[in-house]
Amino acid sequence: MTDVTPASFAPGLTTDDLAGTVPDPRTAPAVRWGVLGAGNIAGSFSDGVREHTAASVVAVGSRDLAKAETFAAAHAPGARAHGDYEALVSDPEVDVVYVATPHSHHHEHALLAIRAGKHVLVEKAFTQDAAQAREVLDAAREAGVFVMEAMWTRFLPHVAALRGVLARGEIGRVVSVVADHGQQFPLDPAHRLYAPGLAGGALLDLGVYPVSFAQDLLGAPESVTAVGALTETGVDGQIGMVLGYPGGVQATLSTTLWARTANTAVISGTQGRIEVARTFYAPTSFRVERHDGATWDYDGFRGEGKQYQAAEVARLLAAGETQSPRMSWDGTIEVMDTLDAVRRQAGVVYPGE
Repeated sequence: MTDVTPASFAPGLTTDDLAGTVPDPRTAPAVRWGVLGAGNIAGSFSDGVREHTAASVVAVGSRDLAKAETFAAAHAPGARAHGDYEALVSDPEVDVVYVATPHSHHHEHALLAIRAGKHVLVEKAFTQDAAQAREVLDAAREAGVFVMEAMWTRFLPHVAALRGVLARGEIGRVVSVVADHGQQFPLDPAHRLYAPGLAGGALLDLGVYPVSFAQDLLGAPESVTAVGALTETGVDGQIGMVLGYPGGVQATLSTTLWARTANTAVISGTQGRIEVARTFYAPTSFRVERHDGATWDYDGFRGEGKQYQAAEVARLLAAGETQSPRMSWDGTIEVMDTLDAVRRQAGVVYPGE
């Protein structure tokens, strides 16, 4: 990476120097994806693969064949449609399976793919709890297959850029990370986010973003403090969290189903701060403001963004790796441990726990 100082940047300047080692997703090897689940996030992932990588979605599986066929026509023209998940993971043309079902089923469906000998990318939150995550990763280790949590934020250019800023010490020692993720969903007991049986609630779907973002920058916390409010269905509607670190460093995080919040992040250090614009977990921009008066911007808008994690998987598969250094198995477990601690304090209990 180019050795630069804040003064060498003009406000609004876009530079790939700061993107570190994030290559163009179109240069990643071609792999054949099978998509397990036919919801909205599966659609955006498939569109990203088709439009921005050399890979292709060759098969899609749903428990409803007609839904799989409709999904394929819209997001993966020419892909085979399977009316059950067993057929999808058994498809000999599929190299890697993308699991995009509700959190309550990630464990089951990841294991299904692993037992079929397939590599797997599992939507965040990785599983319902840390115990399930450990079972999935133990199975992957035994089978020798690649598994990664689909925390796409970690692979985006603006995140690589701000990590570069922090590594060079441009805002000094980091003392605080503040991030929120809130979206407004009217109460609907049939909606997956309000359904305890589908591991619903704000935390696993929305709150995982600020938690994973903070732990990407600061690591696993020494302490977790949380306060939550439950919905009428018994899942978390809103949660505030403070993660504690050595030296008094803190991450102050929040998530809610009841309001569309700023969805921004601020990293404060002893010599300045970084303000990450809306929406911090998707391709976006940030501003560096130093106490010495230097201020500059980084523009990280690069389309929808899920193509970067797809390209990461393709490159690592070609290299014979079983996990990603940017979203390692240990990193996934550490995030799940934090989410478990938050849920315990908020009083969220899923069926069977």
